[in-house]
Amino acid sequence: MMSAADVLAVTSRLAAAGIPFWLDGGWGVDALIGEQTRPHADLDIVVPLDAADGLIATLSEDAFAVITDERPTRLVLEAPDGRKIDIHPVVFDDTGNARQVGAGPNGGDAPYPAAGFAGRGLIGGAETPCLTPELLLMHHQGYRPLAKDWHNVRFLCARFALKVPAAYEMFIEGHETG
Repeated sequence: MMSAADVLAVTSRLAAAGIPFWLDGGWGVDALIGEQTRPHADLDIVVPLDAADGLIATLSEDAFAVITDERPTRLVLEAPDGRKIDIHPVVFDDTGNARQVGAGPNGGDAPYPAAGFAGRGLIGGAETPCLTPELLLMHHQGYRPLAKDWHNVRFLCARFALKVPAAYEMFIEGHETG
């Protein structure tokens, strides 16, 4: 499990090393909400693909090691105590838009519009960069949602007055299946 203190330790280390990052996934949602709303098995972080080697070197100082290296699509680090970080490497274009190669719902690239990197959230009272609510909501689509996905979507939609995507209507109607 990744606690708020664990997230702060990782983000502080990356910030000190000058590695750009944005929280994604469940911790990204909780940062935007300003509090932890559920337990998290891992920490999802978006980083520029060309910063991945620096991230690996920096976090190795805290005993994180690569357990999955599927670059340019994905990278997973794990500490000896089981804490995991799921790295979403992205490639930026000249306009600030980015893409995660091969991470889209049908094996294409997952888009990251430039405006989606403007999120700011709080973890344990400390401000941290994260993806915007709109981009987090967009990335919660295109696959069969689980209960934890509904949890994230429900909080995002309620807090930021966003429309619940059609794929999540089954949860509203009480037909949870995940």
